[in-house]
Order: sequence, then C-alpha cells, then structure tokens
Amino acid sequence: MSPVVLPHTVHGSGPHRVIALHGWFGDRTSYRPLLEYADTGRFTYATVDYRGYGEARHLEGHYTTADIATDVLAVADHLGWETFSLIGHSMGGKAAQHVLALAPRRVHALVGISPVPASGTGFDADQWAFFSSAVDDPAVRRAIVSRTTGDRLPAAWLDATVRYSQACSTEEAFSGYLRDWAGTDFHAQVKDNPVPALAVAGAHDPELSAEVMRATWMTWFPNSTLHVLQEAGHYGMDETPLALLAVVEEFLTTAETSAN
Repeated sequence: MSPVVLPHTVHGSGPHRVIALHGWFGDRTSYRPLLEYADTGRFTYATVDYRGYGEARHLEGHYTTADIATDVLAVADHLGWETFSLIGHSMGGKAAQHVLALAPRRVHALVGISPVPASGTGFDADQWAFFSSAVDDPAVRRAIVSRTTGDRLPAAWLDATVRYSQACSTEEAFSGYLRDWAGTDFHAQVKDNPVPALAVAGAHDPELSAEVMRATWMTWFPNSTLHVLQEAGHYGMDETPLALLAVVEEFLTTAETSAN
C-alpha cells in the first residue's frame, strides 16, 4: 500500500520539529490541551489523523502501526522535515516506535505518553474478548477509559470521551488498529536504539503503568527516562496537560542541547 500524506495541523514555528501521534480513542485534536500553551518559539508541532480517523476517516488501509509509520514519514517529507522528534500517546506511542524502526536516523528524540510497548500487550483470551467488544459497545469503551484513569474521573468526561471516540473513527479502523497494537511484536527492531527516549506513565493507569514501562521501554532504550505523573491516569493530555507539557518540553530541550 502506497504511503499517503495524512491530514495534519502544524502549530508553532520553532526550529525543533515534533510530530505528535494520537491514541486509540482520539484523533489529532487530542493534543489541543497541550498545544494551547506550547513553546511555539522553540518548537514546531505537527499533529496527524491516521487512516480511518478524523479527517482521514475516508482513507482505507490495513490499519496497522506500520501503515501509520510510513504515512507519518510521508507527512515529514511533505513538510520538508529530514529529522524530527516524535510524541506518541498510547497506540500512538507504539506507532512512534514503528517510525523509529523504519527510519532511525531521522528521529531526534522519542516521547511516549502511556505508550503501548513495541511488543504489544500480551492480552489473554478474556482481555482480548473484552477489548475487542469495545468496537461496537460504548459501555465497554467507557469501562476501559474509567479503569485506565483509576475509576476516579467525572462521569460527564467519561461519556464525552466515549462519544468522541465513536465519532472520530470508523469501526473498521478502530478494530483493525486494536488487533495490531495489541498483538504485533517488533520490539527487536528498536531494542538498543540510542535515541533519547522519555516514557511518561500516569500513576492511576493500571494497564500501561510505570512497572510496564520499566519492563519494556526502559529495558529497550539505553538512553531512556521514566517520569510518573502522580495526578494522571492514561489520558495525561486531558488530566494534567500543563504538568505533562512541562515534562515533555523540558525533555525535548535537554535532548536538543545534548545533541549539540
């Protein structure tokens, strides 16, 4: 399948270029709470919609992180960005690692916000049945969002998150990406990569926890750092956007300084 230039938004005009990849329940607008206060003099951010999501809902594909990665590289080429840093939330964190696997020399720094490991999730049969039922059952989607944020957030936010997830993606894409991010294992392709890599975990996320990051991300990337957001679960962009932004931009600034 030929790569496509995905629908994207460019925010800022700084010299450090960053591509941000969204999660399973969102689209490129998921980064709005962060970008509202981003350092646009230091950074230029590009956010994208994957095939089957957002303004790319009409684009068909295999719905894999490999598809996302090749399309993201097409976006970078379109923008004239030979090198760039990557931010990925959840499923987008796995997609960011896939970009690194395909084009390691182009990636300046890597940030995963509650990232799915490149090895997948290792779901057992019951977990797979539960998550796959979220494709056409909004109650299951709500249960997933609530559990991964510690069952502590307002009902109205949970309901709004579920409604938006249904509106911003097709069922085919939602289902296809699940099969890939849960089951595909390409961690051997990124293991021992020296890229500066930050994993951000939410203290209230029992699924992609700090312990999971230590067993995966921190093991694979020798120049990795782990930061735990004490007041967040899986959706740090919504739960603690300013704290998350501060951690991410400090890390990217340090990575840039070290490279120079």
